[in-house]
Amino acid sequence: EYVFDIGEVRRAVAAVPGDKPQRIEVENIASFSFPATAIVAGDGWSQREMPVYSFRLVYPDKTAIIDTALSEELGGSNLVAFNADAFERMNKAMEEASFIVITHEHMDHIGGITAHPNLAGILPHTKLTAEQLSQPARSLPARFEDGALEGFEPLTYDRLMVIAPGVVLIEAPGHTPGSQMIYVQLQDYSEYLFVGDVAWQYRNILTQRQRARLVTQFFLNEDRAAVFGQLAALHALSEAEPEIAIVPGHDGEIVGQLVEAGRLTEGFSLAAN
Repeated sequence: EYVFDIGEVRRAVAAVPGDKPQRIEVENIASFSFPATAIVAGDGWSQREMPVYSFRLVYPDKTAIIDTALSEELGGSNLVAFNADAFERMNKAMEEASFIVITHEHMDHIGGITAHPNLAGILPHTKLTAEQLSQPARSLPARFEDGALEGFEPLTYDRLMVIAPGVVLIEAPGHTPGSQMIYVQLQDYSEYLFVGDVAWQYRNILTQRQRARLVTQFFLNEDRAAVFGQLAALHALSEAEPEIAIVPGHDGEIVGQLVEAGRLTEGFSLAAN
């Protein structure tokens, strides 16, 4: 069982004063392609695209990054698309950001950090949790060079933590030890929940079916019971609070709908911070 108390999250946000983000921007950095059943068990063998995203929170006076995708080198032959311009925009945005957070420590979420050409410059405002750094093998082939994290102090928190006005980290271990959901409330009180790879696509939540067992146990080494509990909690949340934009880790359809509805802005506008 996984308990997601949206009331508790909202109260935590309300208790922290300050300007909340004005908007959220998104960059599609790369794409994988997997059989549908690898994404949602039982969905067949047709290929389904798996976009890789980075998100940027734009405050009145600062910016922040959620997830940092991966470099073309890290993705290698597994990638079916890579947008070098988007990757460069993300790299620049990371240098300008007041803070950087990731939903979890897999290479397609942490890889932009490990591959950044100015790692020493971005680490002081990068907020990685102790769990996200506890098992470096989970991030491979993304890795920090020896000594790069010397003196780095990871975040530790219990259940949830407000890290900036309108932004809450919520523990959700299972997909990886360091998996967390990231709740964002904008100035207009619209709400978003970035769930990382608890759900690769929204259909995982809709059907309450996760990845095929072959993928979860033998490739990802997930805690399947924990992920099932999180999917059930997200399904209940989606029914009780349909206005909350739940954003899975790799769902082009959902992200496209949010862009079309004006709830996400396509492309990082680096002049706006």
